[in-house]
Amino acid sequence: MPAMTDTLVYVGTYTGGRGKGIYLFRLPTGNAAASQHAALVPLGLVAETPSPSFFDIDAKRRLLFAVNEINEFHGEKTGAVSAFSIDADTGKLTLLNQRPSRGTGPCHIVLDKERRNVLVANYGSGSVASLPVGSDGRLGAATAFVQHTGSSVNPERQRGPHAHCMTLDPANRFVFACDLGLDQVLTYRFDPSRGTLAAGDPPFTAIKPGAGPRHMAFRPDGRFAYVLNEMNSTIAAFAYDASAGRLKEIQTVSSLPGYFTGANSGAEIDVHPSGKWLYASNRGHNSVVLFAIDSAAGTLTYAEEQSTGGSKPRHFGIDPSGKYLGVGNQDSDTVLLCRIDANSGRLTPMGAPASVPSPACVKFLAPA
Repeated sequence: MPAMTDTLVYVGTYTGGRGKGIYLFRLPTGNAAASQHAALVPLGLVAETPSPSFFDIDAKRRLLFAVNEINEFHGEKTGAVSAFSIDADTGKLTLLNQRPSRGTGPCHIVLDKERRNVLVANYGSGSVASLPVGSDGRLGAATAFVQHTGSSVNPERQRGPHAHCMTLDPANRFVFACDLGLDQVLTYRFDPSRGTLAAGDPPFTAIKPGAGPRHMAFRPDGRFAYVLNEMNSTIAAFAYDASAGRLKEIQTVSSLPGYFTGANSGAEIDVHPSGKWLYASNRGHNSVVLFAIDSAAGTLTYAEEQSTGGSKPRHFGIDPSGKYLGVGNQDSDTVLLCRIDANSGRLTPMGAPASVPSPACVKFLAPA
């Protein structure tokens, strides 16, 4: 049983092989001495569910919302979204209910900042949806649904839309959907009280053809946003007009060090809670790279790379305190825990990677 003062680490996996669902680890953070030598302590499978490849956590109400990245649910061509309660003593998950995601292959989900709705991106069918969260944590039927249309320049990967993430601005007023198939970041006005999505003005921000926008992160102060492009391994930085929900590109940089010329695809991006640093993961180079963020201009300066010690680092999570980062190596069946230097943002691996089959998502839950 995890100590009440320890941090919990949930890892979602791809199932069908050895992965069975969501796994739990304990990160001893209850006292300073233990946390200096912390390592992930495995607590086993805590929810058996199909391909929970991405999830978000309501820390206050101890709820977890996961996509099920599948193409058929209850006889319909759609994926699913699952709601779980988190046991306060053990961290184990109990399924509350499931709902259709309104599209195939859901790959990303985010809980809105009022904790009233979850927003889902369906990669396979290229659609997005909003589902309400009840007072008991159960999901209702979708209150908004938008089918993306169009294509872009890559005939193999961009013949149609592929919604890859849903990102809320810090004010909870606008939602941005990175669509890899369209080379667009679509903008939606979001009403959390009704769970509705309406096209923004402009309705999208164009990304370089063939770039393949995948994931997006805001600086905590809401002045800047960053988009990781999967297909050409770049990061686009934007100044953000919060009143209008508009993005203005200010910089594009490679997510790779200059010496690397091999095959690669960008995977995850996030900004440190301090707003000082940005991290991105590379599948191929198999690294997490660190950029310093200019406090005034919002631009990025490459700082260093950190090997993930495995293959295909699909996702990483940063714990709420900003002290730790955990990255899942999908093809190596491992999760590497790193300590984040409070002064420089640099990563230092902590011990041997933990074993977990086909890790796809890593999220931290601080003690209540």
